[in-house]
Amino acid sequence: MPIFRYFMFVGGALLALLFAADFVWPPSPVAQSVATAGYDQPLIRIRSDRHLPDRVVLDTSQPTIAAPVTKTAAVAAPQPTAQADPLADMSAKARVRETFAQFTPKTQAPQAQAPVQSKRKVVRARPAPQRGQPMMLVAQQPHFGLFNTTW
Repeated sequence: MPIFRYFMFVGGALLALLFAADFVWPPSPVAQSVATAGYDQPLIRIRSDRHLPDRVVLDTSQPTIAAPVTKTAAVAAPQPTAQADPLADMSAKARVRETFAQFTPKTQAPQAQAPVQSKRKVVRARPAPQRGQPMMLVAQQPHFGLFNTTW
C-alpha cells in the first residue's frame, strides 16, 4: 500500500528531525527550573481586595423548634332543609333552558358601521417571450471537490 509507505517515511523523517533538534539546541531555562522544582521553595501567597461573605454556622446541638399543633374541628355539611331546591328536580337540559330564558343581553346604541373593503392586490402578468428571441436557460454549475453533498 503506497499510502502506508508514505506515512511511515514522512513520520520517520519528522521523528528524526525532532531528535536532531533536541540534540542541537540547548534546553530552555524554564524547562530546567521546572525539572528542579521541589518542596523547599517558598510558597507564593496571593491576596485579594475581594472578601467572601461570612461563613454560615448551623448549630445542630440545639433541638429543633416545631410549630405548635393546632386541632381543627371537622365541620359537618349542612343538611338539606324541608324546603327543597326547585332546580334539583329539573333535568340538565331544562336547567340550561331556564338559565337562557332568564338571560337579558345588554342593549347598546346601534352604530353605523361602514362596510370594510379589503384592498385587492393587482399582479402584473409576465410578458410572453417574443418571436425570434429564444428563451434564455441557465444551467446550474456543477459542484467540485468534497462539497458536492447535500446536507
